[in-house]
Amino acid sequence: MEQIIKSLLENDMYKFSMGQAIYHLFSDYKTTWTFKCRNEDVYFTEEMVEEIKRQISLYCNLRFKEDELEYLNNILWIKGSYIDFLKLWEPQYDDFTITHDGQRGLEIEAKGTWLNTSMYEVPVLAIVNEVYFRYQYDYDVLIEEYKKRLKDKINALERNEYRINSFSEFGLRRRLSGEAQDIAVGSLKNLRACSSRFLGTSNVYLARKYNVTPVGTMAHEWIMCVGQGNHKHNPAYSNYYALNAWIKEYGVLNGTALTDTITTDCFLRDFGLTFSTLFSGVRHDSGDPFEWAYKMIDHYKKHGIDSRTKTLLFSDSLNFEKATKLNDELKDKCKVAFGIGTYISNDTNVKPLNIVMKVTLCNSEDVAKISDAPGKEMCKNPEYVDYLRRSIKWRMEHGKVK
Repeated sequence: MEQIIKSLLENDMYKFSMGQAIYHLFSDYKTTWTFKCRNEDVYFTEEMVEEIKRQISLYCNLRFKEDELEYLNNILWIKGSYIDFLKLWEPQYDDFTITHDGQRGLEIEAKGTWLNTSMYEVPVLAIVNEVYFRYQYDYDVLIEEYKKRLKDKINALERNEYRINSFSEFGLRRRLSGEAQDIAVGSLKNLRACSSRFLGTSNVYLARKYNVTPVGTMAHEWIMCVGQGNHKHNPAYSNYYALNAWIKEYGVLNGTALTDTITTDCFLRDFGLTFSTLFSGVRHDSGDPFEWAYKMIDHYKKHGIDSRTKTLLFSDSLNFEKATKLNDELKDKCKVAFGIGTYISNDTNVKPLNIVMKVTLCNSEDVAKISDAPGKEMCKNPEYVDYLRRSIKWRMEHGKVK
């Protein structure tokens, strides 16, 4: 196979926004990341695993080019000190342990500084995904089916069958291939005038190539590591520590808060007037999106904030039909935006992979996510998950509401 990841810019934008904050505030933190395939019927052959190893090794040989760093340097919130760091940064293949096992076929773990390991997640998932589909199926058949479906979607958008206001492409980690995502972003960039507006992509490399906005702020790892990586902290206050650190780094810039790391209800205990004012909006990633939206609108109203000035960004397993229903319901109540992933970057007649690579240890201790929907948790230690749940429960029953 040709090299899959050809540039260190080929990563999600939030890896750079978190990366800068990690560099300035938590450069000594160490993390462990663990790969998991949630599809029960998927098996990775030895041949696939060897190719995944080779592709990750090729990725680790990449370095930032001067013109790539200049592109990043022109982004408003990126600081010169972080650019200087990226000039020297290089992925470390020695951080990885990649093995073939008899049950699922593939095990990947990455250990090292948070500065390094955070950057690995998305490229590794993109590599695993593309290797699997090219080895398991007739790729030429898949890519033709993909192009047909993408064309049908774009035609439907241009006929205003879908009305989704502002949307971005978020599909790097689970894309069919680099070719498929490139076709999607290039095609959407040329979307004719309609009731839907293509804003950009999470893939910084393609954002630069097609002169669209690179989109992304924070991921669950930020709340998990900042909130739970210092073991003097009560993990039920993870959001407070994470949001406070974000404001320290960015002030009013780059501000979309992720709500569901330890449940949105617990998040709202810390998302008081100051944070609600400083952050331009919030992102939904689990649970019922309509219930979540009205919960956020009511929260803003309680603090005397006009919800129409705030953005609700939806990013959980979306397609254009779901996004249209959300936009029709909420467009007069807030700013509505969508981050749409697999539906754009890997829609064929074959079921996509549901693969993740999550941080499981920070500073040698367990960390975990307790989302608004079951099935998204990933932690090696069930006792820690129980402790985190009990901490959240106690705070919700006894803690002060901000």
